[in-house]
Amino acid sequence: MLRSMYSGISGMKNFQTKLDVIGNNISNVNTYGFKKGRTIFKDLVSQQIAGASGPGDIRGGVNPKQVGLGSQLAAIDTVHTTGSLQTTGRTLDLAISGDGYFALGSSNGSAIEGYTRAGNFYLDAQGAIVNADGLYLLNVDETPLNIPINAKSFSIGADGAVTYVDEDGGLVNIGTIGIAKFSNNDGLEKIGQNLFRNTANTSDEEVELNVPGGGGVGILVPGTLEMSNVDLSEEFTEMIVAQRGFQANTRIITTSDEILQELINLKR
Repeated sequence: MLRSMYSGISGMKNFQTKLDVIGNNISNVNTYGFKKGRTIFKDLVSQQIAGASGPGDIRGGVNPKQVGLGSQLAAIDTVHTTGSLQTTGRTLDLAISGDGYFALGSSNGSAIEGYTRAGNFYLDAQGAIVNADGLYLLNVDETPLNIPINAKSFSIGADGAVTYVDEDGGLVNIGTIGIAKFSNNDGLEKIGQNLFRNTANTSDEEVELNVPGGGGVGILVPGTLEMSNVDLSEEFTEMIVAQRGFQANTRIITTSDEILQELINLKR
């Protein structure tokens, strides 16, 4: 009975974690570029009651007898499927159709601060293309992209080329938006602010920025934004499953407690 109680406790803890992940998914249903999480369980070690034996001359083989001791958390995956694209018509709203991530860096361009699928960018007072937190959108050579203040207009192509019209009406190319590609997207680590960070399990080589459409990365879709890949109907279904699983594990504990109470009452 003590085994069943501890099994129920482990199940309650795991389903609480599952509910936490579901809650985070639902809260980010309208977050641009958000990638949903998924909770995976596995069983704990099993207590051996009796071992297996092979068949002999007189009797056949016997299977092992084991009692499981509950469940544990196996993984919390990040599902990197592409969300639907929402048309905005805004020049600095960008989406990636295919694999890859925008690279965002610091002011001197010496380090990449993070990677993102959220393509809502803006211009600062000096003409630099930045995200909502002021991080710079990087060129393929990992330098910030700056549009001159005196530019009459500017545009971004599907190939990532950023061009502007100067005062004389000439078309000037200032660079190409770099797209990062990883051999294992699931190895990326969420660090908040719609950003991912490279880890030891994302790639066995140094991450390089590619031209959109080249190096296995997707092309840009200007004037659109990638929505969250959270499916509310799926999340509500998983929430019901987690809720019922939590309730079932609480029933294991209460039932075991009732049996223990009956044992105590035997003396009366």
